[in-house]
Amino acid sequence: MAAPAPASLRDLYAPPSNAWSFVPPALAQDNSSAANPPISGPSSSANPWSTRTAPNPLFELSSTLSGDDSGLDITSLAKELLAAALLQYASNALAQPWEVGKTLLQVQWVPRDTGDVLVEGAPAAEGAEDDAELSDSSVENDSYFADPTADKPPKPPRPADEHGYIIRQSVLDEGTQPDYVIPVGSADGTWGMMKRLAGFRAEGWLALWKGLLTTAVQNALTSALQPLVYSLLQSVFSPFTPSLSSPLGPSLGTSSVLLPVASQVLTGFLLSPLDLVRTRLIVQSSVPRHRAYSGPLDALRQILAHEGGLRGVYLHPHLLIPTLLDCTLRALVPLTLPGLVAANVGLGAQISPETHPVQWNLAELLGGIVGSLVLLPFETVRHRLQVQTRGTARPLKACVELRPAPYNGMVDAFWHILTEERSDLPLKTHRRRRRRSSTAKGKAREGAAVEDAQEESDSWLRHSGIGQLYRGLGMRIGASVLVFVLALVGSPDEGDGGWAEL
Repeated sequence: MAAPAPASLRDLYAPPSNAWSFVPPALAQDNSSAANPPISGPSSSANPWSTRTAPNPLFELSSTLSGDDSGLDITSLAKELLAAALLQYASNALAQPWEVGKTLLQVQWVPRDTGDVLVEGAPAAEGAEDDAELSDSSVENDSYFADPTADKPPKPPRPADEHGYIIRQSVLDEGTQPDYVIPVGSADGTWGMMKRLAGFRAEGWLALWKGLLTTAVQNALTSALQPLVYSLLQSVFSPFTPSLSSPLGPSLGTSSVLLPVASQVLTGFLLSPLDLVRTRLIVQSSVPRHRAYSGPLDALRQILAHEGGLRGVYLHPHLLIPTLLDCTLRALVPLTLPGLVAANVGLGAQISPETHPVQWNLAELLGGIVGSLVLLPFETVRHRLQVQTRGTARPLKACVELRPAPYNGMVDAFWHILTEERSDLPLKTHRRRRRRSSTAKGKAREGAAVEDAQEESDSWLRHSGIGQLYRGLGMRIGASVLVFVLALVGSPDEGDGGWAEL
């Protein structure tokens, strides 16, 4: 006899579960092979996996700290971090010689009166030797008939200071030039300074990598600290002005540029002592008895001890104002100039790297060149103020000629560079050629050659220091062209990659 049907199915209904459950194949086969299971509500044992995992203990790299295969592999993580650090250090090592050559050119002092010494002193002495060798009445014949008992006229004494040391009247005077200083005007570009530094007896090839460790540490800290500062500023100011956190694009507005620029300026300000140490290490002499700092830690210790501590390093006007201006321009140039150049030269105001990659790369190239013209003078003045010691610190003995009198700020540095320095590097030494006869015709030709040499050196670069503010411009333009070519040759997905660091 069949059992009576229930009066209602309302009591047997169970609402389906909304939680996702993933059953492994083995369990699925077991469930399919089993007999018809009774209808029942979902149980916790039927869901071996849940959508909500346990909180990750270490940067979401592992769900547990157990030692099984699914946990965090400390060895692999250490190997990856070491490989990334070595790659970063190697990239900095490739670019460091160019940075050293550019920095030395920027801080080198080239006064305008250097050429007068070469034209008036050296040629006259050499011409006197030629006349003595080739004329009929030579010095030897005069000394043969001269009276040995007669007193020779004394040579005029050279000016000396109160301690008896000869006063240096020109930076080209070899007799009073320090043996650790590279001669002024011997290099006209970054490559020329690199060759001159490597061939100089007191420096050598290893001098091309001065300050490499400090540069690598500074770049690594900048890459790690700038995103954190940007996230902090975004979390602080986004609730008040949501437009500040808008994503960056080709057409940047004022609101979308403020936070990225502020984060880079704040990062550059926090790491400005490292930039000061790097510049001092590059400029100082490599001779052990003239070297002021043995390394970056010693340099930082001496600067803090003798130049006002943290307040002097961060807040001194000769360091604070150039740091803020330089970091602001470095942040604004890549964010604003490509879009402005593209809109003004006819490339289009709405181009982007995704829709117009070639036009955008060309706009970045032109924007980089214009940005170098704006940025290099401020960078030069900043480096010149960085090599000046303050407080009770001794003056830095540099491997290039520095200005004897310190600058009194950015405006004073700009003014003296433009008014007291020259730009026609390398300095040419105009010497008289030896003549085989001392006839009037030969002397007339010699005098004409000297006058032509003086006229050639009397150019507008001879009377202007504008070129001193743009040392390293050719290197920057070459790097921008290299990035442009690599962006054209490479795939659009890769972009310029890490080449932008050049």
